[in-house]
Amino acid sequence: MDTPREARIWGGRGSLPSSVNSADIRAKLRFVLEKALARGLAPGDDLDAFLDYLPFWARGVYGTNTPCVEIAGGREYMVCDAGSGLREMGNQIMKTGPGPHRINLFISHPHWDHLQGFPFFVPAYVPGNSITVYGGHDTLKEAMSLQQSHPFFPVDFKALASHIRFVHLTPGDVHDIGGFLVTTLRQEHPGDSYAFRFEREGHAVVYATDTEHDPNSDLDTSPYLPFVRQADLLIFDSQYTWAEASSIRAGWGHSSNIVAVELAKKARVKHLCMFHLDPAIKDQDLDAYLSDTQRYATMFDPDWPLKVSMAQDGLAIPF
Repeated sequence: MDTPREARIWGGRGSLPSSVNSADIRAKLRFVLEKALARGLAPGDDLDAFLDYLPFWARGVYGTNTPCVEIAGGREYMVCDAGSGLREMGNQIMKTGPGPHRINLFISHPHWDHLQGFPFFVPAYVPGNSITVYGGHDTLKEAMSLQQSHPFFPVDFKALASHIRFVHLTPGDVHDIGGFLVTTLRQEHPGDSYAFRFEREGHAVVYATDTEHDPNSDLDTSPYLPFVRQADLLIFDSQYTWAEASSIRAGWGHSSNIVAVELAKKARVKHLCMFHLDPAIKDQDLDAYLSDTQRYATMFDPDWPLKVSMAQDGLAIPF
């Protein structure tokens, strides 16, 4: 199933699904109407051009789903984490036909926001499909079985009709999976988490979420530096600002936009995608957070042209 080489964001929020309520929609509509009136928009005008003129927060959403990223471009489905975004990805897989489908699922760690989509992953219920779950934790099968057991869920994990197996990955080892060379790195997070590097045809993407970096540590000696070096795309935990990560939320297991930029620049990464977004932050504030980060990226090591974007449900990033 060779497809274009890209990372597809099915969910980029952290901790729990975000929400968009009526007040949020009303605020967007009010802003759009005010801009339309100010520009004298009239019948027959180019509406798409007008929408493109608006800031992203007013014409779109960053999304609500918890972590799930598809690494496309190989022979099989490659998926990082099973957050709530996995449900929509599963629905998309089933639209391509009944299968059989071969799915490789890489779990960074068994916290609930990274597993909660699996009970709603339709391909897991279809006979003939094959799902291999990879990770650095020995407890993945136990955790995924527990969330699909009484009294938490009506369908027991053992009742799933697809063939499911679990494979332990040791950091530093290289594995040939689905057409990619895959390596892992242990990260600082309560209970540990693991980053994954995928390489194919001279290109690399690194998925590194739920990781805490001491804001005052020396990145030049960090094990992350060789792990992410010269990646085409780095999807990195940027949940907090530097001030938050170094004070009130120190020890919570997440990183900042400042560390993300500095690491990406030092490692000569081409594209940084900010990930594991705080579920309490609204789209307008995320727009500002992205702009601040992009501005910092132009100041820190300005000789390296790092592209900075922010995860949003449905976004596809070539690498």
